[in-house]
Amino acid sequence: MPHAVKTYDEHPLGLSWILDEPMQRASHALLVDGRVWLVDPVAVPEAIERATALGPPAGVLQLLDRHNRDCRALAARLGVPHLRVPDLVPDTPLEAIRAVRVRRWRETALWWPERATLVVAEVVGANDLYAGGAGGVGMHPILRPFAPGVLRGYQPDHLLMGHGAGVHGPAAAEQLERAHHRARRDIPRVLARLPLALR
Repeated sequence: MPHAVKTYDEHPLGLSWILDEPMQRASHALLVDGRVWLVDPVAVPEAIERATALGPPAGVLQLLDRHNRDCRALAARLGVPHLRVPDLVPDTPLEAIRAVRVRRWRETALWWPERATLVVAEVVGANDLYAGGAGGVGMHPILRPFAPGVLRGYQPDHLLMGHGAGVHGPAAAEQLERAHHRARRDIPRVLARLPLALR
């Protein structure tokens, strides 16, 4: 079944597209030094066409080990490198952050200092499952009891996530901090909303 896009977000960094589904998977195309890096893409034909219209593709970044999405196939189709949970994104200003490194969960986040942009695959997200019905950005339910603090010191103007719409402006840093601050406190609400969020 073809994936339906709920919304496209054209922003100063490039393009994001969010699928029309409960998990609201989000994919991103970042225009970096005139070339496009595709981050955790779901290869919706119109979205890929719009993304590659921004500039020549440079590579595909898979930020979470267990979710390939269409990363490998799309990289092969475009003839570009597929970087899986990278510790380095060579020849770019993108800094790789070791967001999670535990058994069965390896995740890299990206920090673009000049653009104050943080890209996160799973640690935080902005769909109902993450936010527990409260809206905004929330911590992944599994990580809430022992929330990783590695992203907490960042002050992004742009927060792009693997689930849900991105956040731009002063609210990006505020919501990232709120997600960490309320990680444990909101566990009961998130658990109560879990059946509804996954419908």
